[in-house]
Amino acid sequence: MIEIIDIQKRYGNQVALSIKKLEINKNELVGLVGNNGAGKTTLLSLILDLIAPTSGFVTSKSVKVSDTDAWKSYTGSFLNEGFLIPFLNPVEYLSFIGRLHGINETDVLGFLEENKLFFDINVFSEKYIRELSAGNKNKVGILASILSKPEFLILDEPFSNLDPSSQSWLKSKLKDLSKEGVTVIISSHDLKHVTEICSRILLLEEGRIVKDANTSNETLIELEKYFEI
Repeated sequence: MIEIIDIQKRYGNQVALSIKKLEINKNELVGLVGNNGAGKTTLLSLILDLIAPTSGFVTSKSVKVSDTDAWKSYTGSFLNEGFLIPFLNPVEYLSFIGRLHGINETDVLGFLEENKLFFDINVFSEKYIRELSAGNKNKVGILASILSKPEFLILDEPFSNLDPSSQSWLKSKLKDLSKEGVTVIISSHDLKHVTEICSRILLLEEGRIVKDANTSNETLIELEKYFEI
């Protein structure tokens, strides 16, 4: 579904990312792991055409993402709170996202009702997004990313600032989406969460993929050992 060919991203003389070839297949649930500065967010940003590669290209369904906006109709994403609109309340923001995808407000409210165990909109309906905690901003962004029932979903550090119950809900939701045929890429510093739900792990170090393997019972132990100081 996603193919990365000869991608390199440089900032001056510094190589932030360098990948010869990478394929993400339909229906995979892929976890990106690595220390800060390893290139995880850079990779996700290149896939979403948020930044331009120094060289190489990314395709989605065999079409370069830089050549068309067609992929946006079936792609959901949330990388950080910069995706949000701070002067709207959560319902207004999600309704705005819904309109972009042809979803009416009644269906948006129904979607929120279905997912109220993750984020109870009634508790926060009068607050602007800028007034929410980091965890609740994250929840709004995650819900916005899945509102349109995307074929392809990208989340950067989705478990960050979430309470344990919300983390558990999100893990179940991501596994359910994968079972429904959604291709998912998440990055996370939480090795336990990633290895619990992802079918494939990509380990990045200094902008390069140093390990690409299907998840097994030994994966968590291997990753914890890799990151030991």
